[in-house]
Amino acid sequence: MKKCLNLSLIYAIVGLLGGVFYREFSKMNGFTGKTVLANVHTHLLMLGMVVFLIVALFCVHFKTLPETKGFKVFLIVYNVGVAMTVVMMAVRGVTEVLGLELTRGANGAISGIAGVSHIIVAAGIVRMILCLKRCAKNEEA
Repeated sequence: MKKCLNLSLIYAIVGLLGGVFYREFSKMNGFTGKTVLANVHTHLLMLGMVVFLIVALFCVHFKTLPETKGFKVFLIVYNVGVAMTVVMMAVRGVTEVLGLELTRGANGAISGIAGVSHIIVAAGIVRMILCLKRCAKNEEA
């Protein structure tokens, strides 16, 4: 549970910093339109802080969850996926704010990596659900 609370705190801090960066970076560059950079803040808070607060609650309910087979895999896979997602959103957002023209290849690469990162996040979510199912089954027995 402590690891989940620590991760939640880290995501909260990084999420808040992401919001400040978006606000200040767009203001500094005179950007007033819509940009993906605005979503970095909410993604970090929801996919990071809130998810790990919920996982911490599950750890309280299922005392064996942190030792469950696959839980460490969830932590690694999910965090890698969220980090990749947020980095690609930041890259896309910075290019939008700066008005940079991306080549077709660079645009496709950003979209492709973002897509793969979303798949990794989904794999982490599935792994967590499987861990919860295992804990529930063990509790019934």
